[in-house]
Amino acid sequence: MLTIAISSLSGGQGKTTAALMLGRLLSRQGYPTLMIDADPQHNLTTYLDLDLEDNQPTLLEFLKKSVSVEDSIYPTASNDNLFLIPADDQLDTVQDYLSNSGVGATLLKRRLEPVAETFQVCIIDAPPQRSQICLTVIGAADTLVVPVEASVKGYGSLVRTLDLLQTLQDVGATDAQVLGILPFRDRWIGNTQTQESRSAVDGMREEVGEDLVLPSIRESERYKQAINRRSTLGDLGYHELEYPFEVLIEKISQRLKIKKPKK
Repeated sequence: MLTIAISSLSGGQGKTTAALMLGRLLSRQGYPTLMIDADPQHNLTTYLDLDLEDNQPTLLEFLKKSVSVEDSIYPTASNDNLFLIPADDQLDTVQDYLSNSGVGATLLKRRLEPVAETFQVCIIDAPPQRSQICLTVIGAADTLVVPVEASVKGYGSLVRTLDLLQTLQDVGATDAQVLGILPFRDRWIGNTQTQESRSAVDGMREEVGEDLVLPSIRESERYKQAINRRSTLGDLGYHELEYPFEVLIEKISQRLKIKKPKK
């Protein structure tokens, strides 16, 4: 199983949108995909239309190992290949548990070991704060996708995210590497990119190199429309808007080939 953290250390960077679109497309292409909502705001759980009862287990119980792994994983209505470990408002209470466990940064990775042969891809929507939950998400990841708004704020989020990743690498808490930087809400007027967006994307390329910067997600109401309709952009007839995710899925496919053990 290839575990991908969708992480960016500011709000409004497109993390949940990227996670949702990527998960739906991967599952449609035949990859058994597990999604994990690790953000206490639990937008991914909402977008996947999972309405939990008060007594149903979530990521909180999964991390505390108070229920079986299977009881924490739910099928989604989107696709037979797409499953979710959801979150709710109580997820914030796991911060102290992770902090006091002594193995907080690697706890989620350990908890996922029993399902490593069940799924090909695991996508984790990380919280936008430098929190204990964020640390355990990156600790569980094989690779990171970093969505960042094509703006000054987005560039700052990228720098903070890369700094956190480097810190965790330095102490041996993760071996994860960046798979791609995904510019989000790239603003264009007609066929002309705005100066702010151009400067921000150029700054991203200078920070990480040309090869790691994926095609931009342009500012468009079509993404919100796809989310609200529980659909993909392609289903709505906007195939061209899926191009950034097609490039990302090709990168994931290559990683899966490398990760797959030789018989």
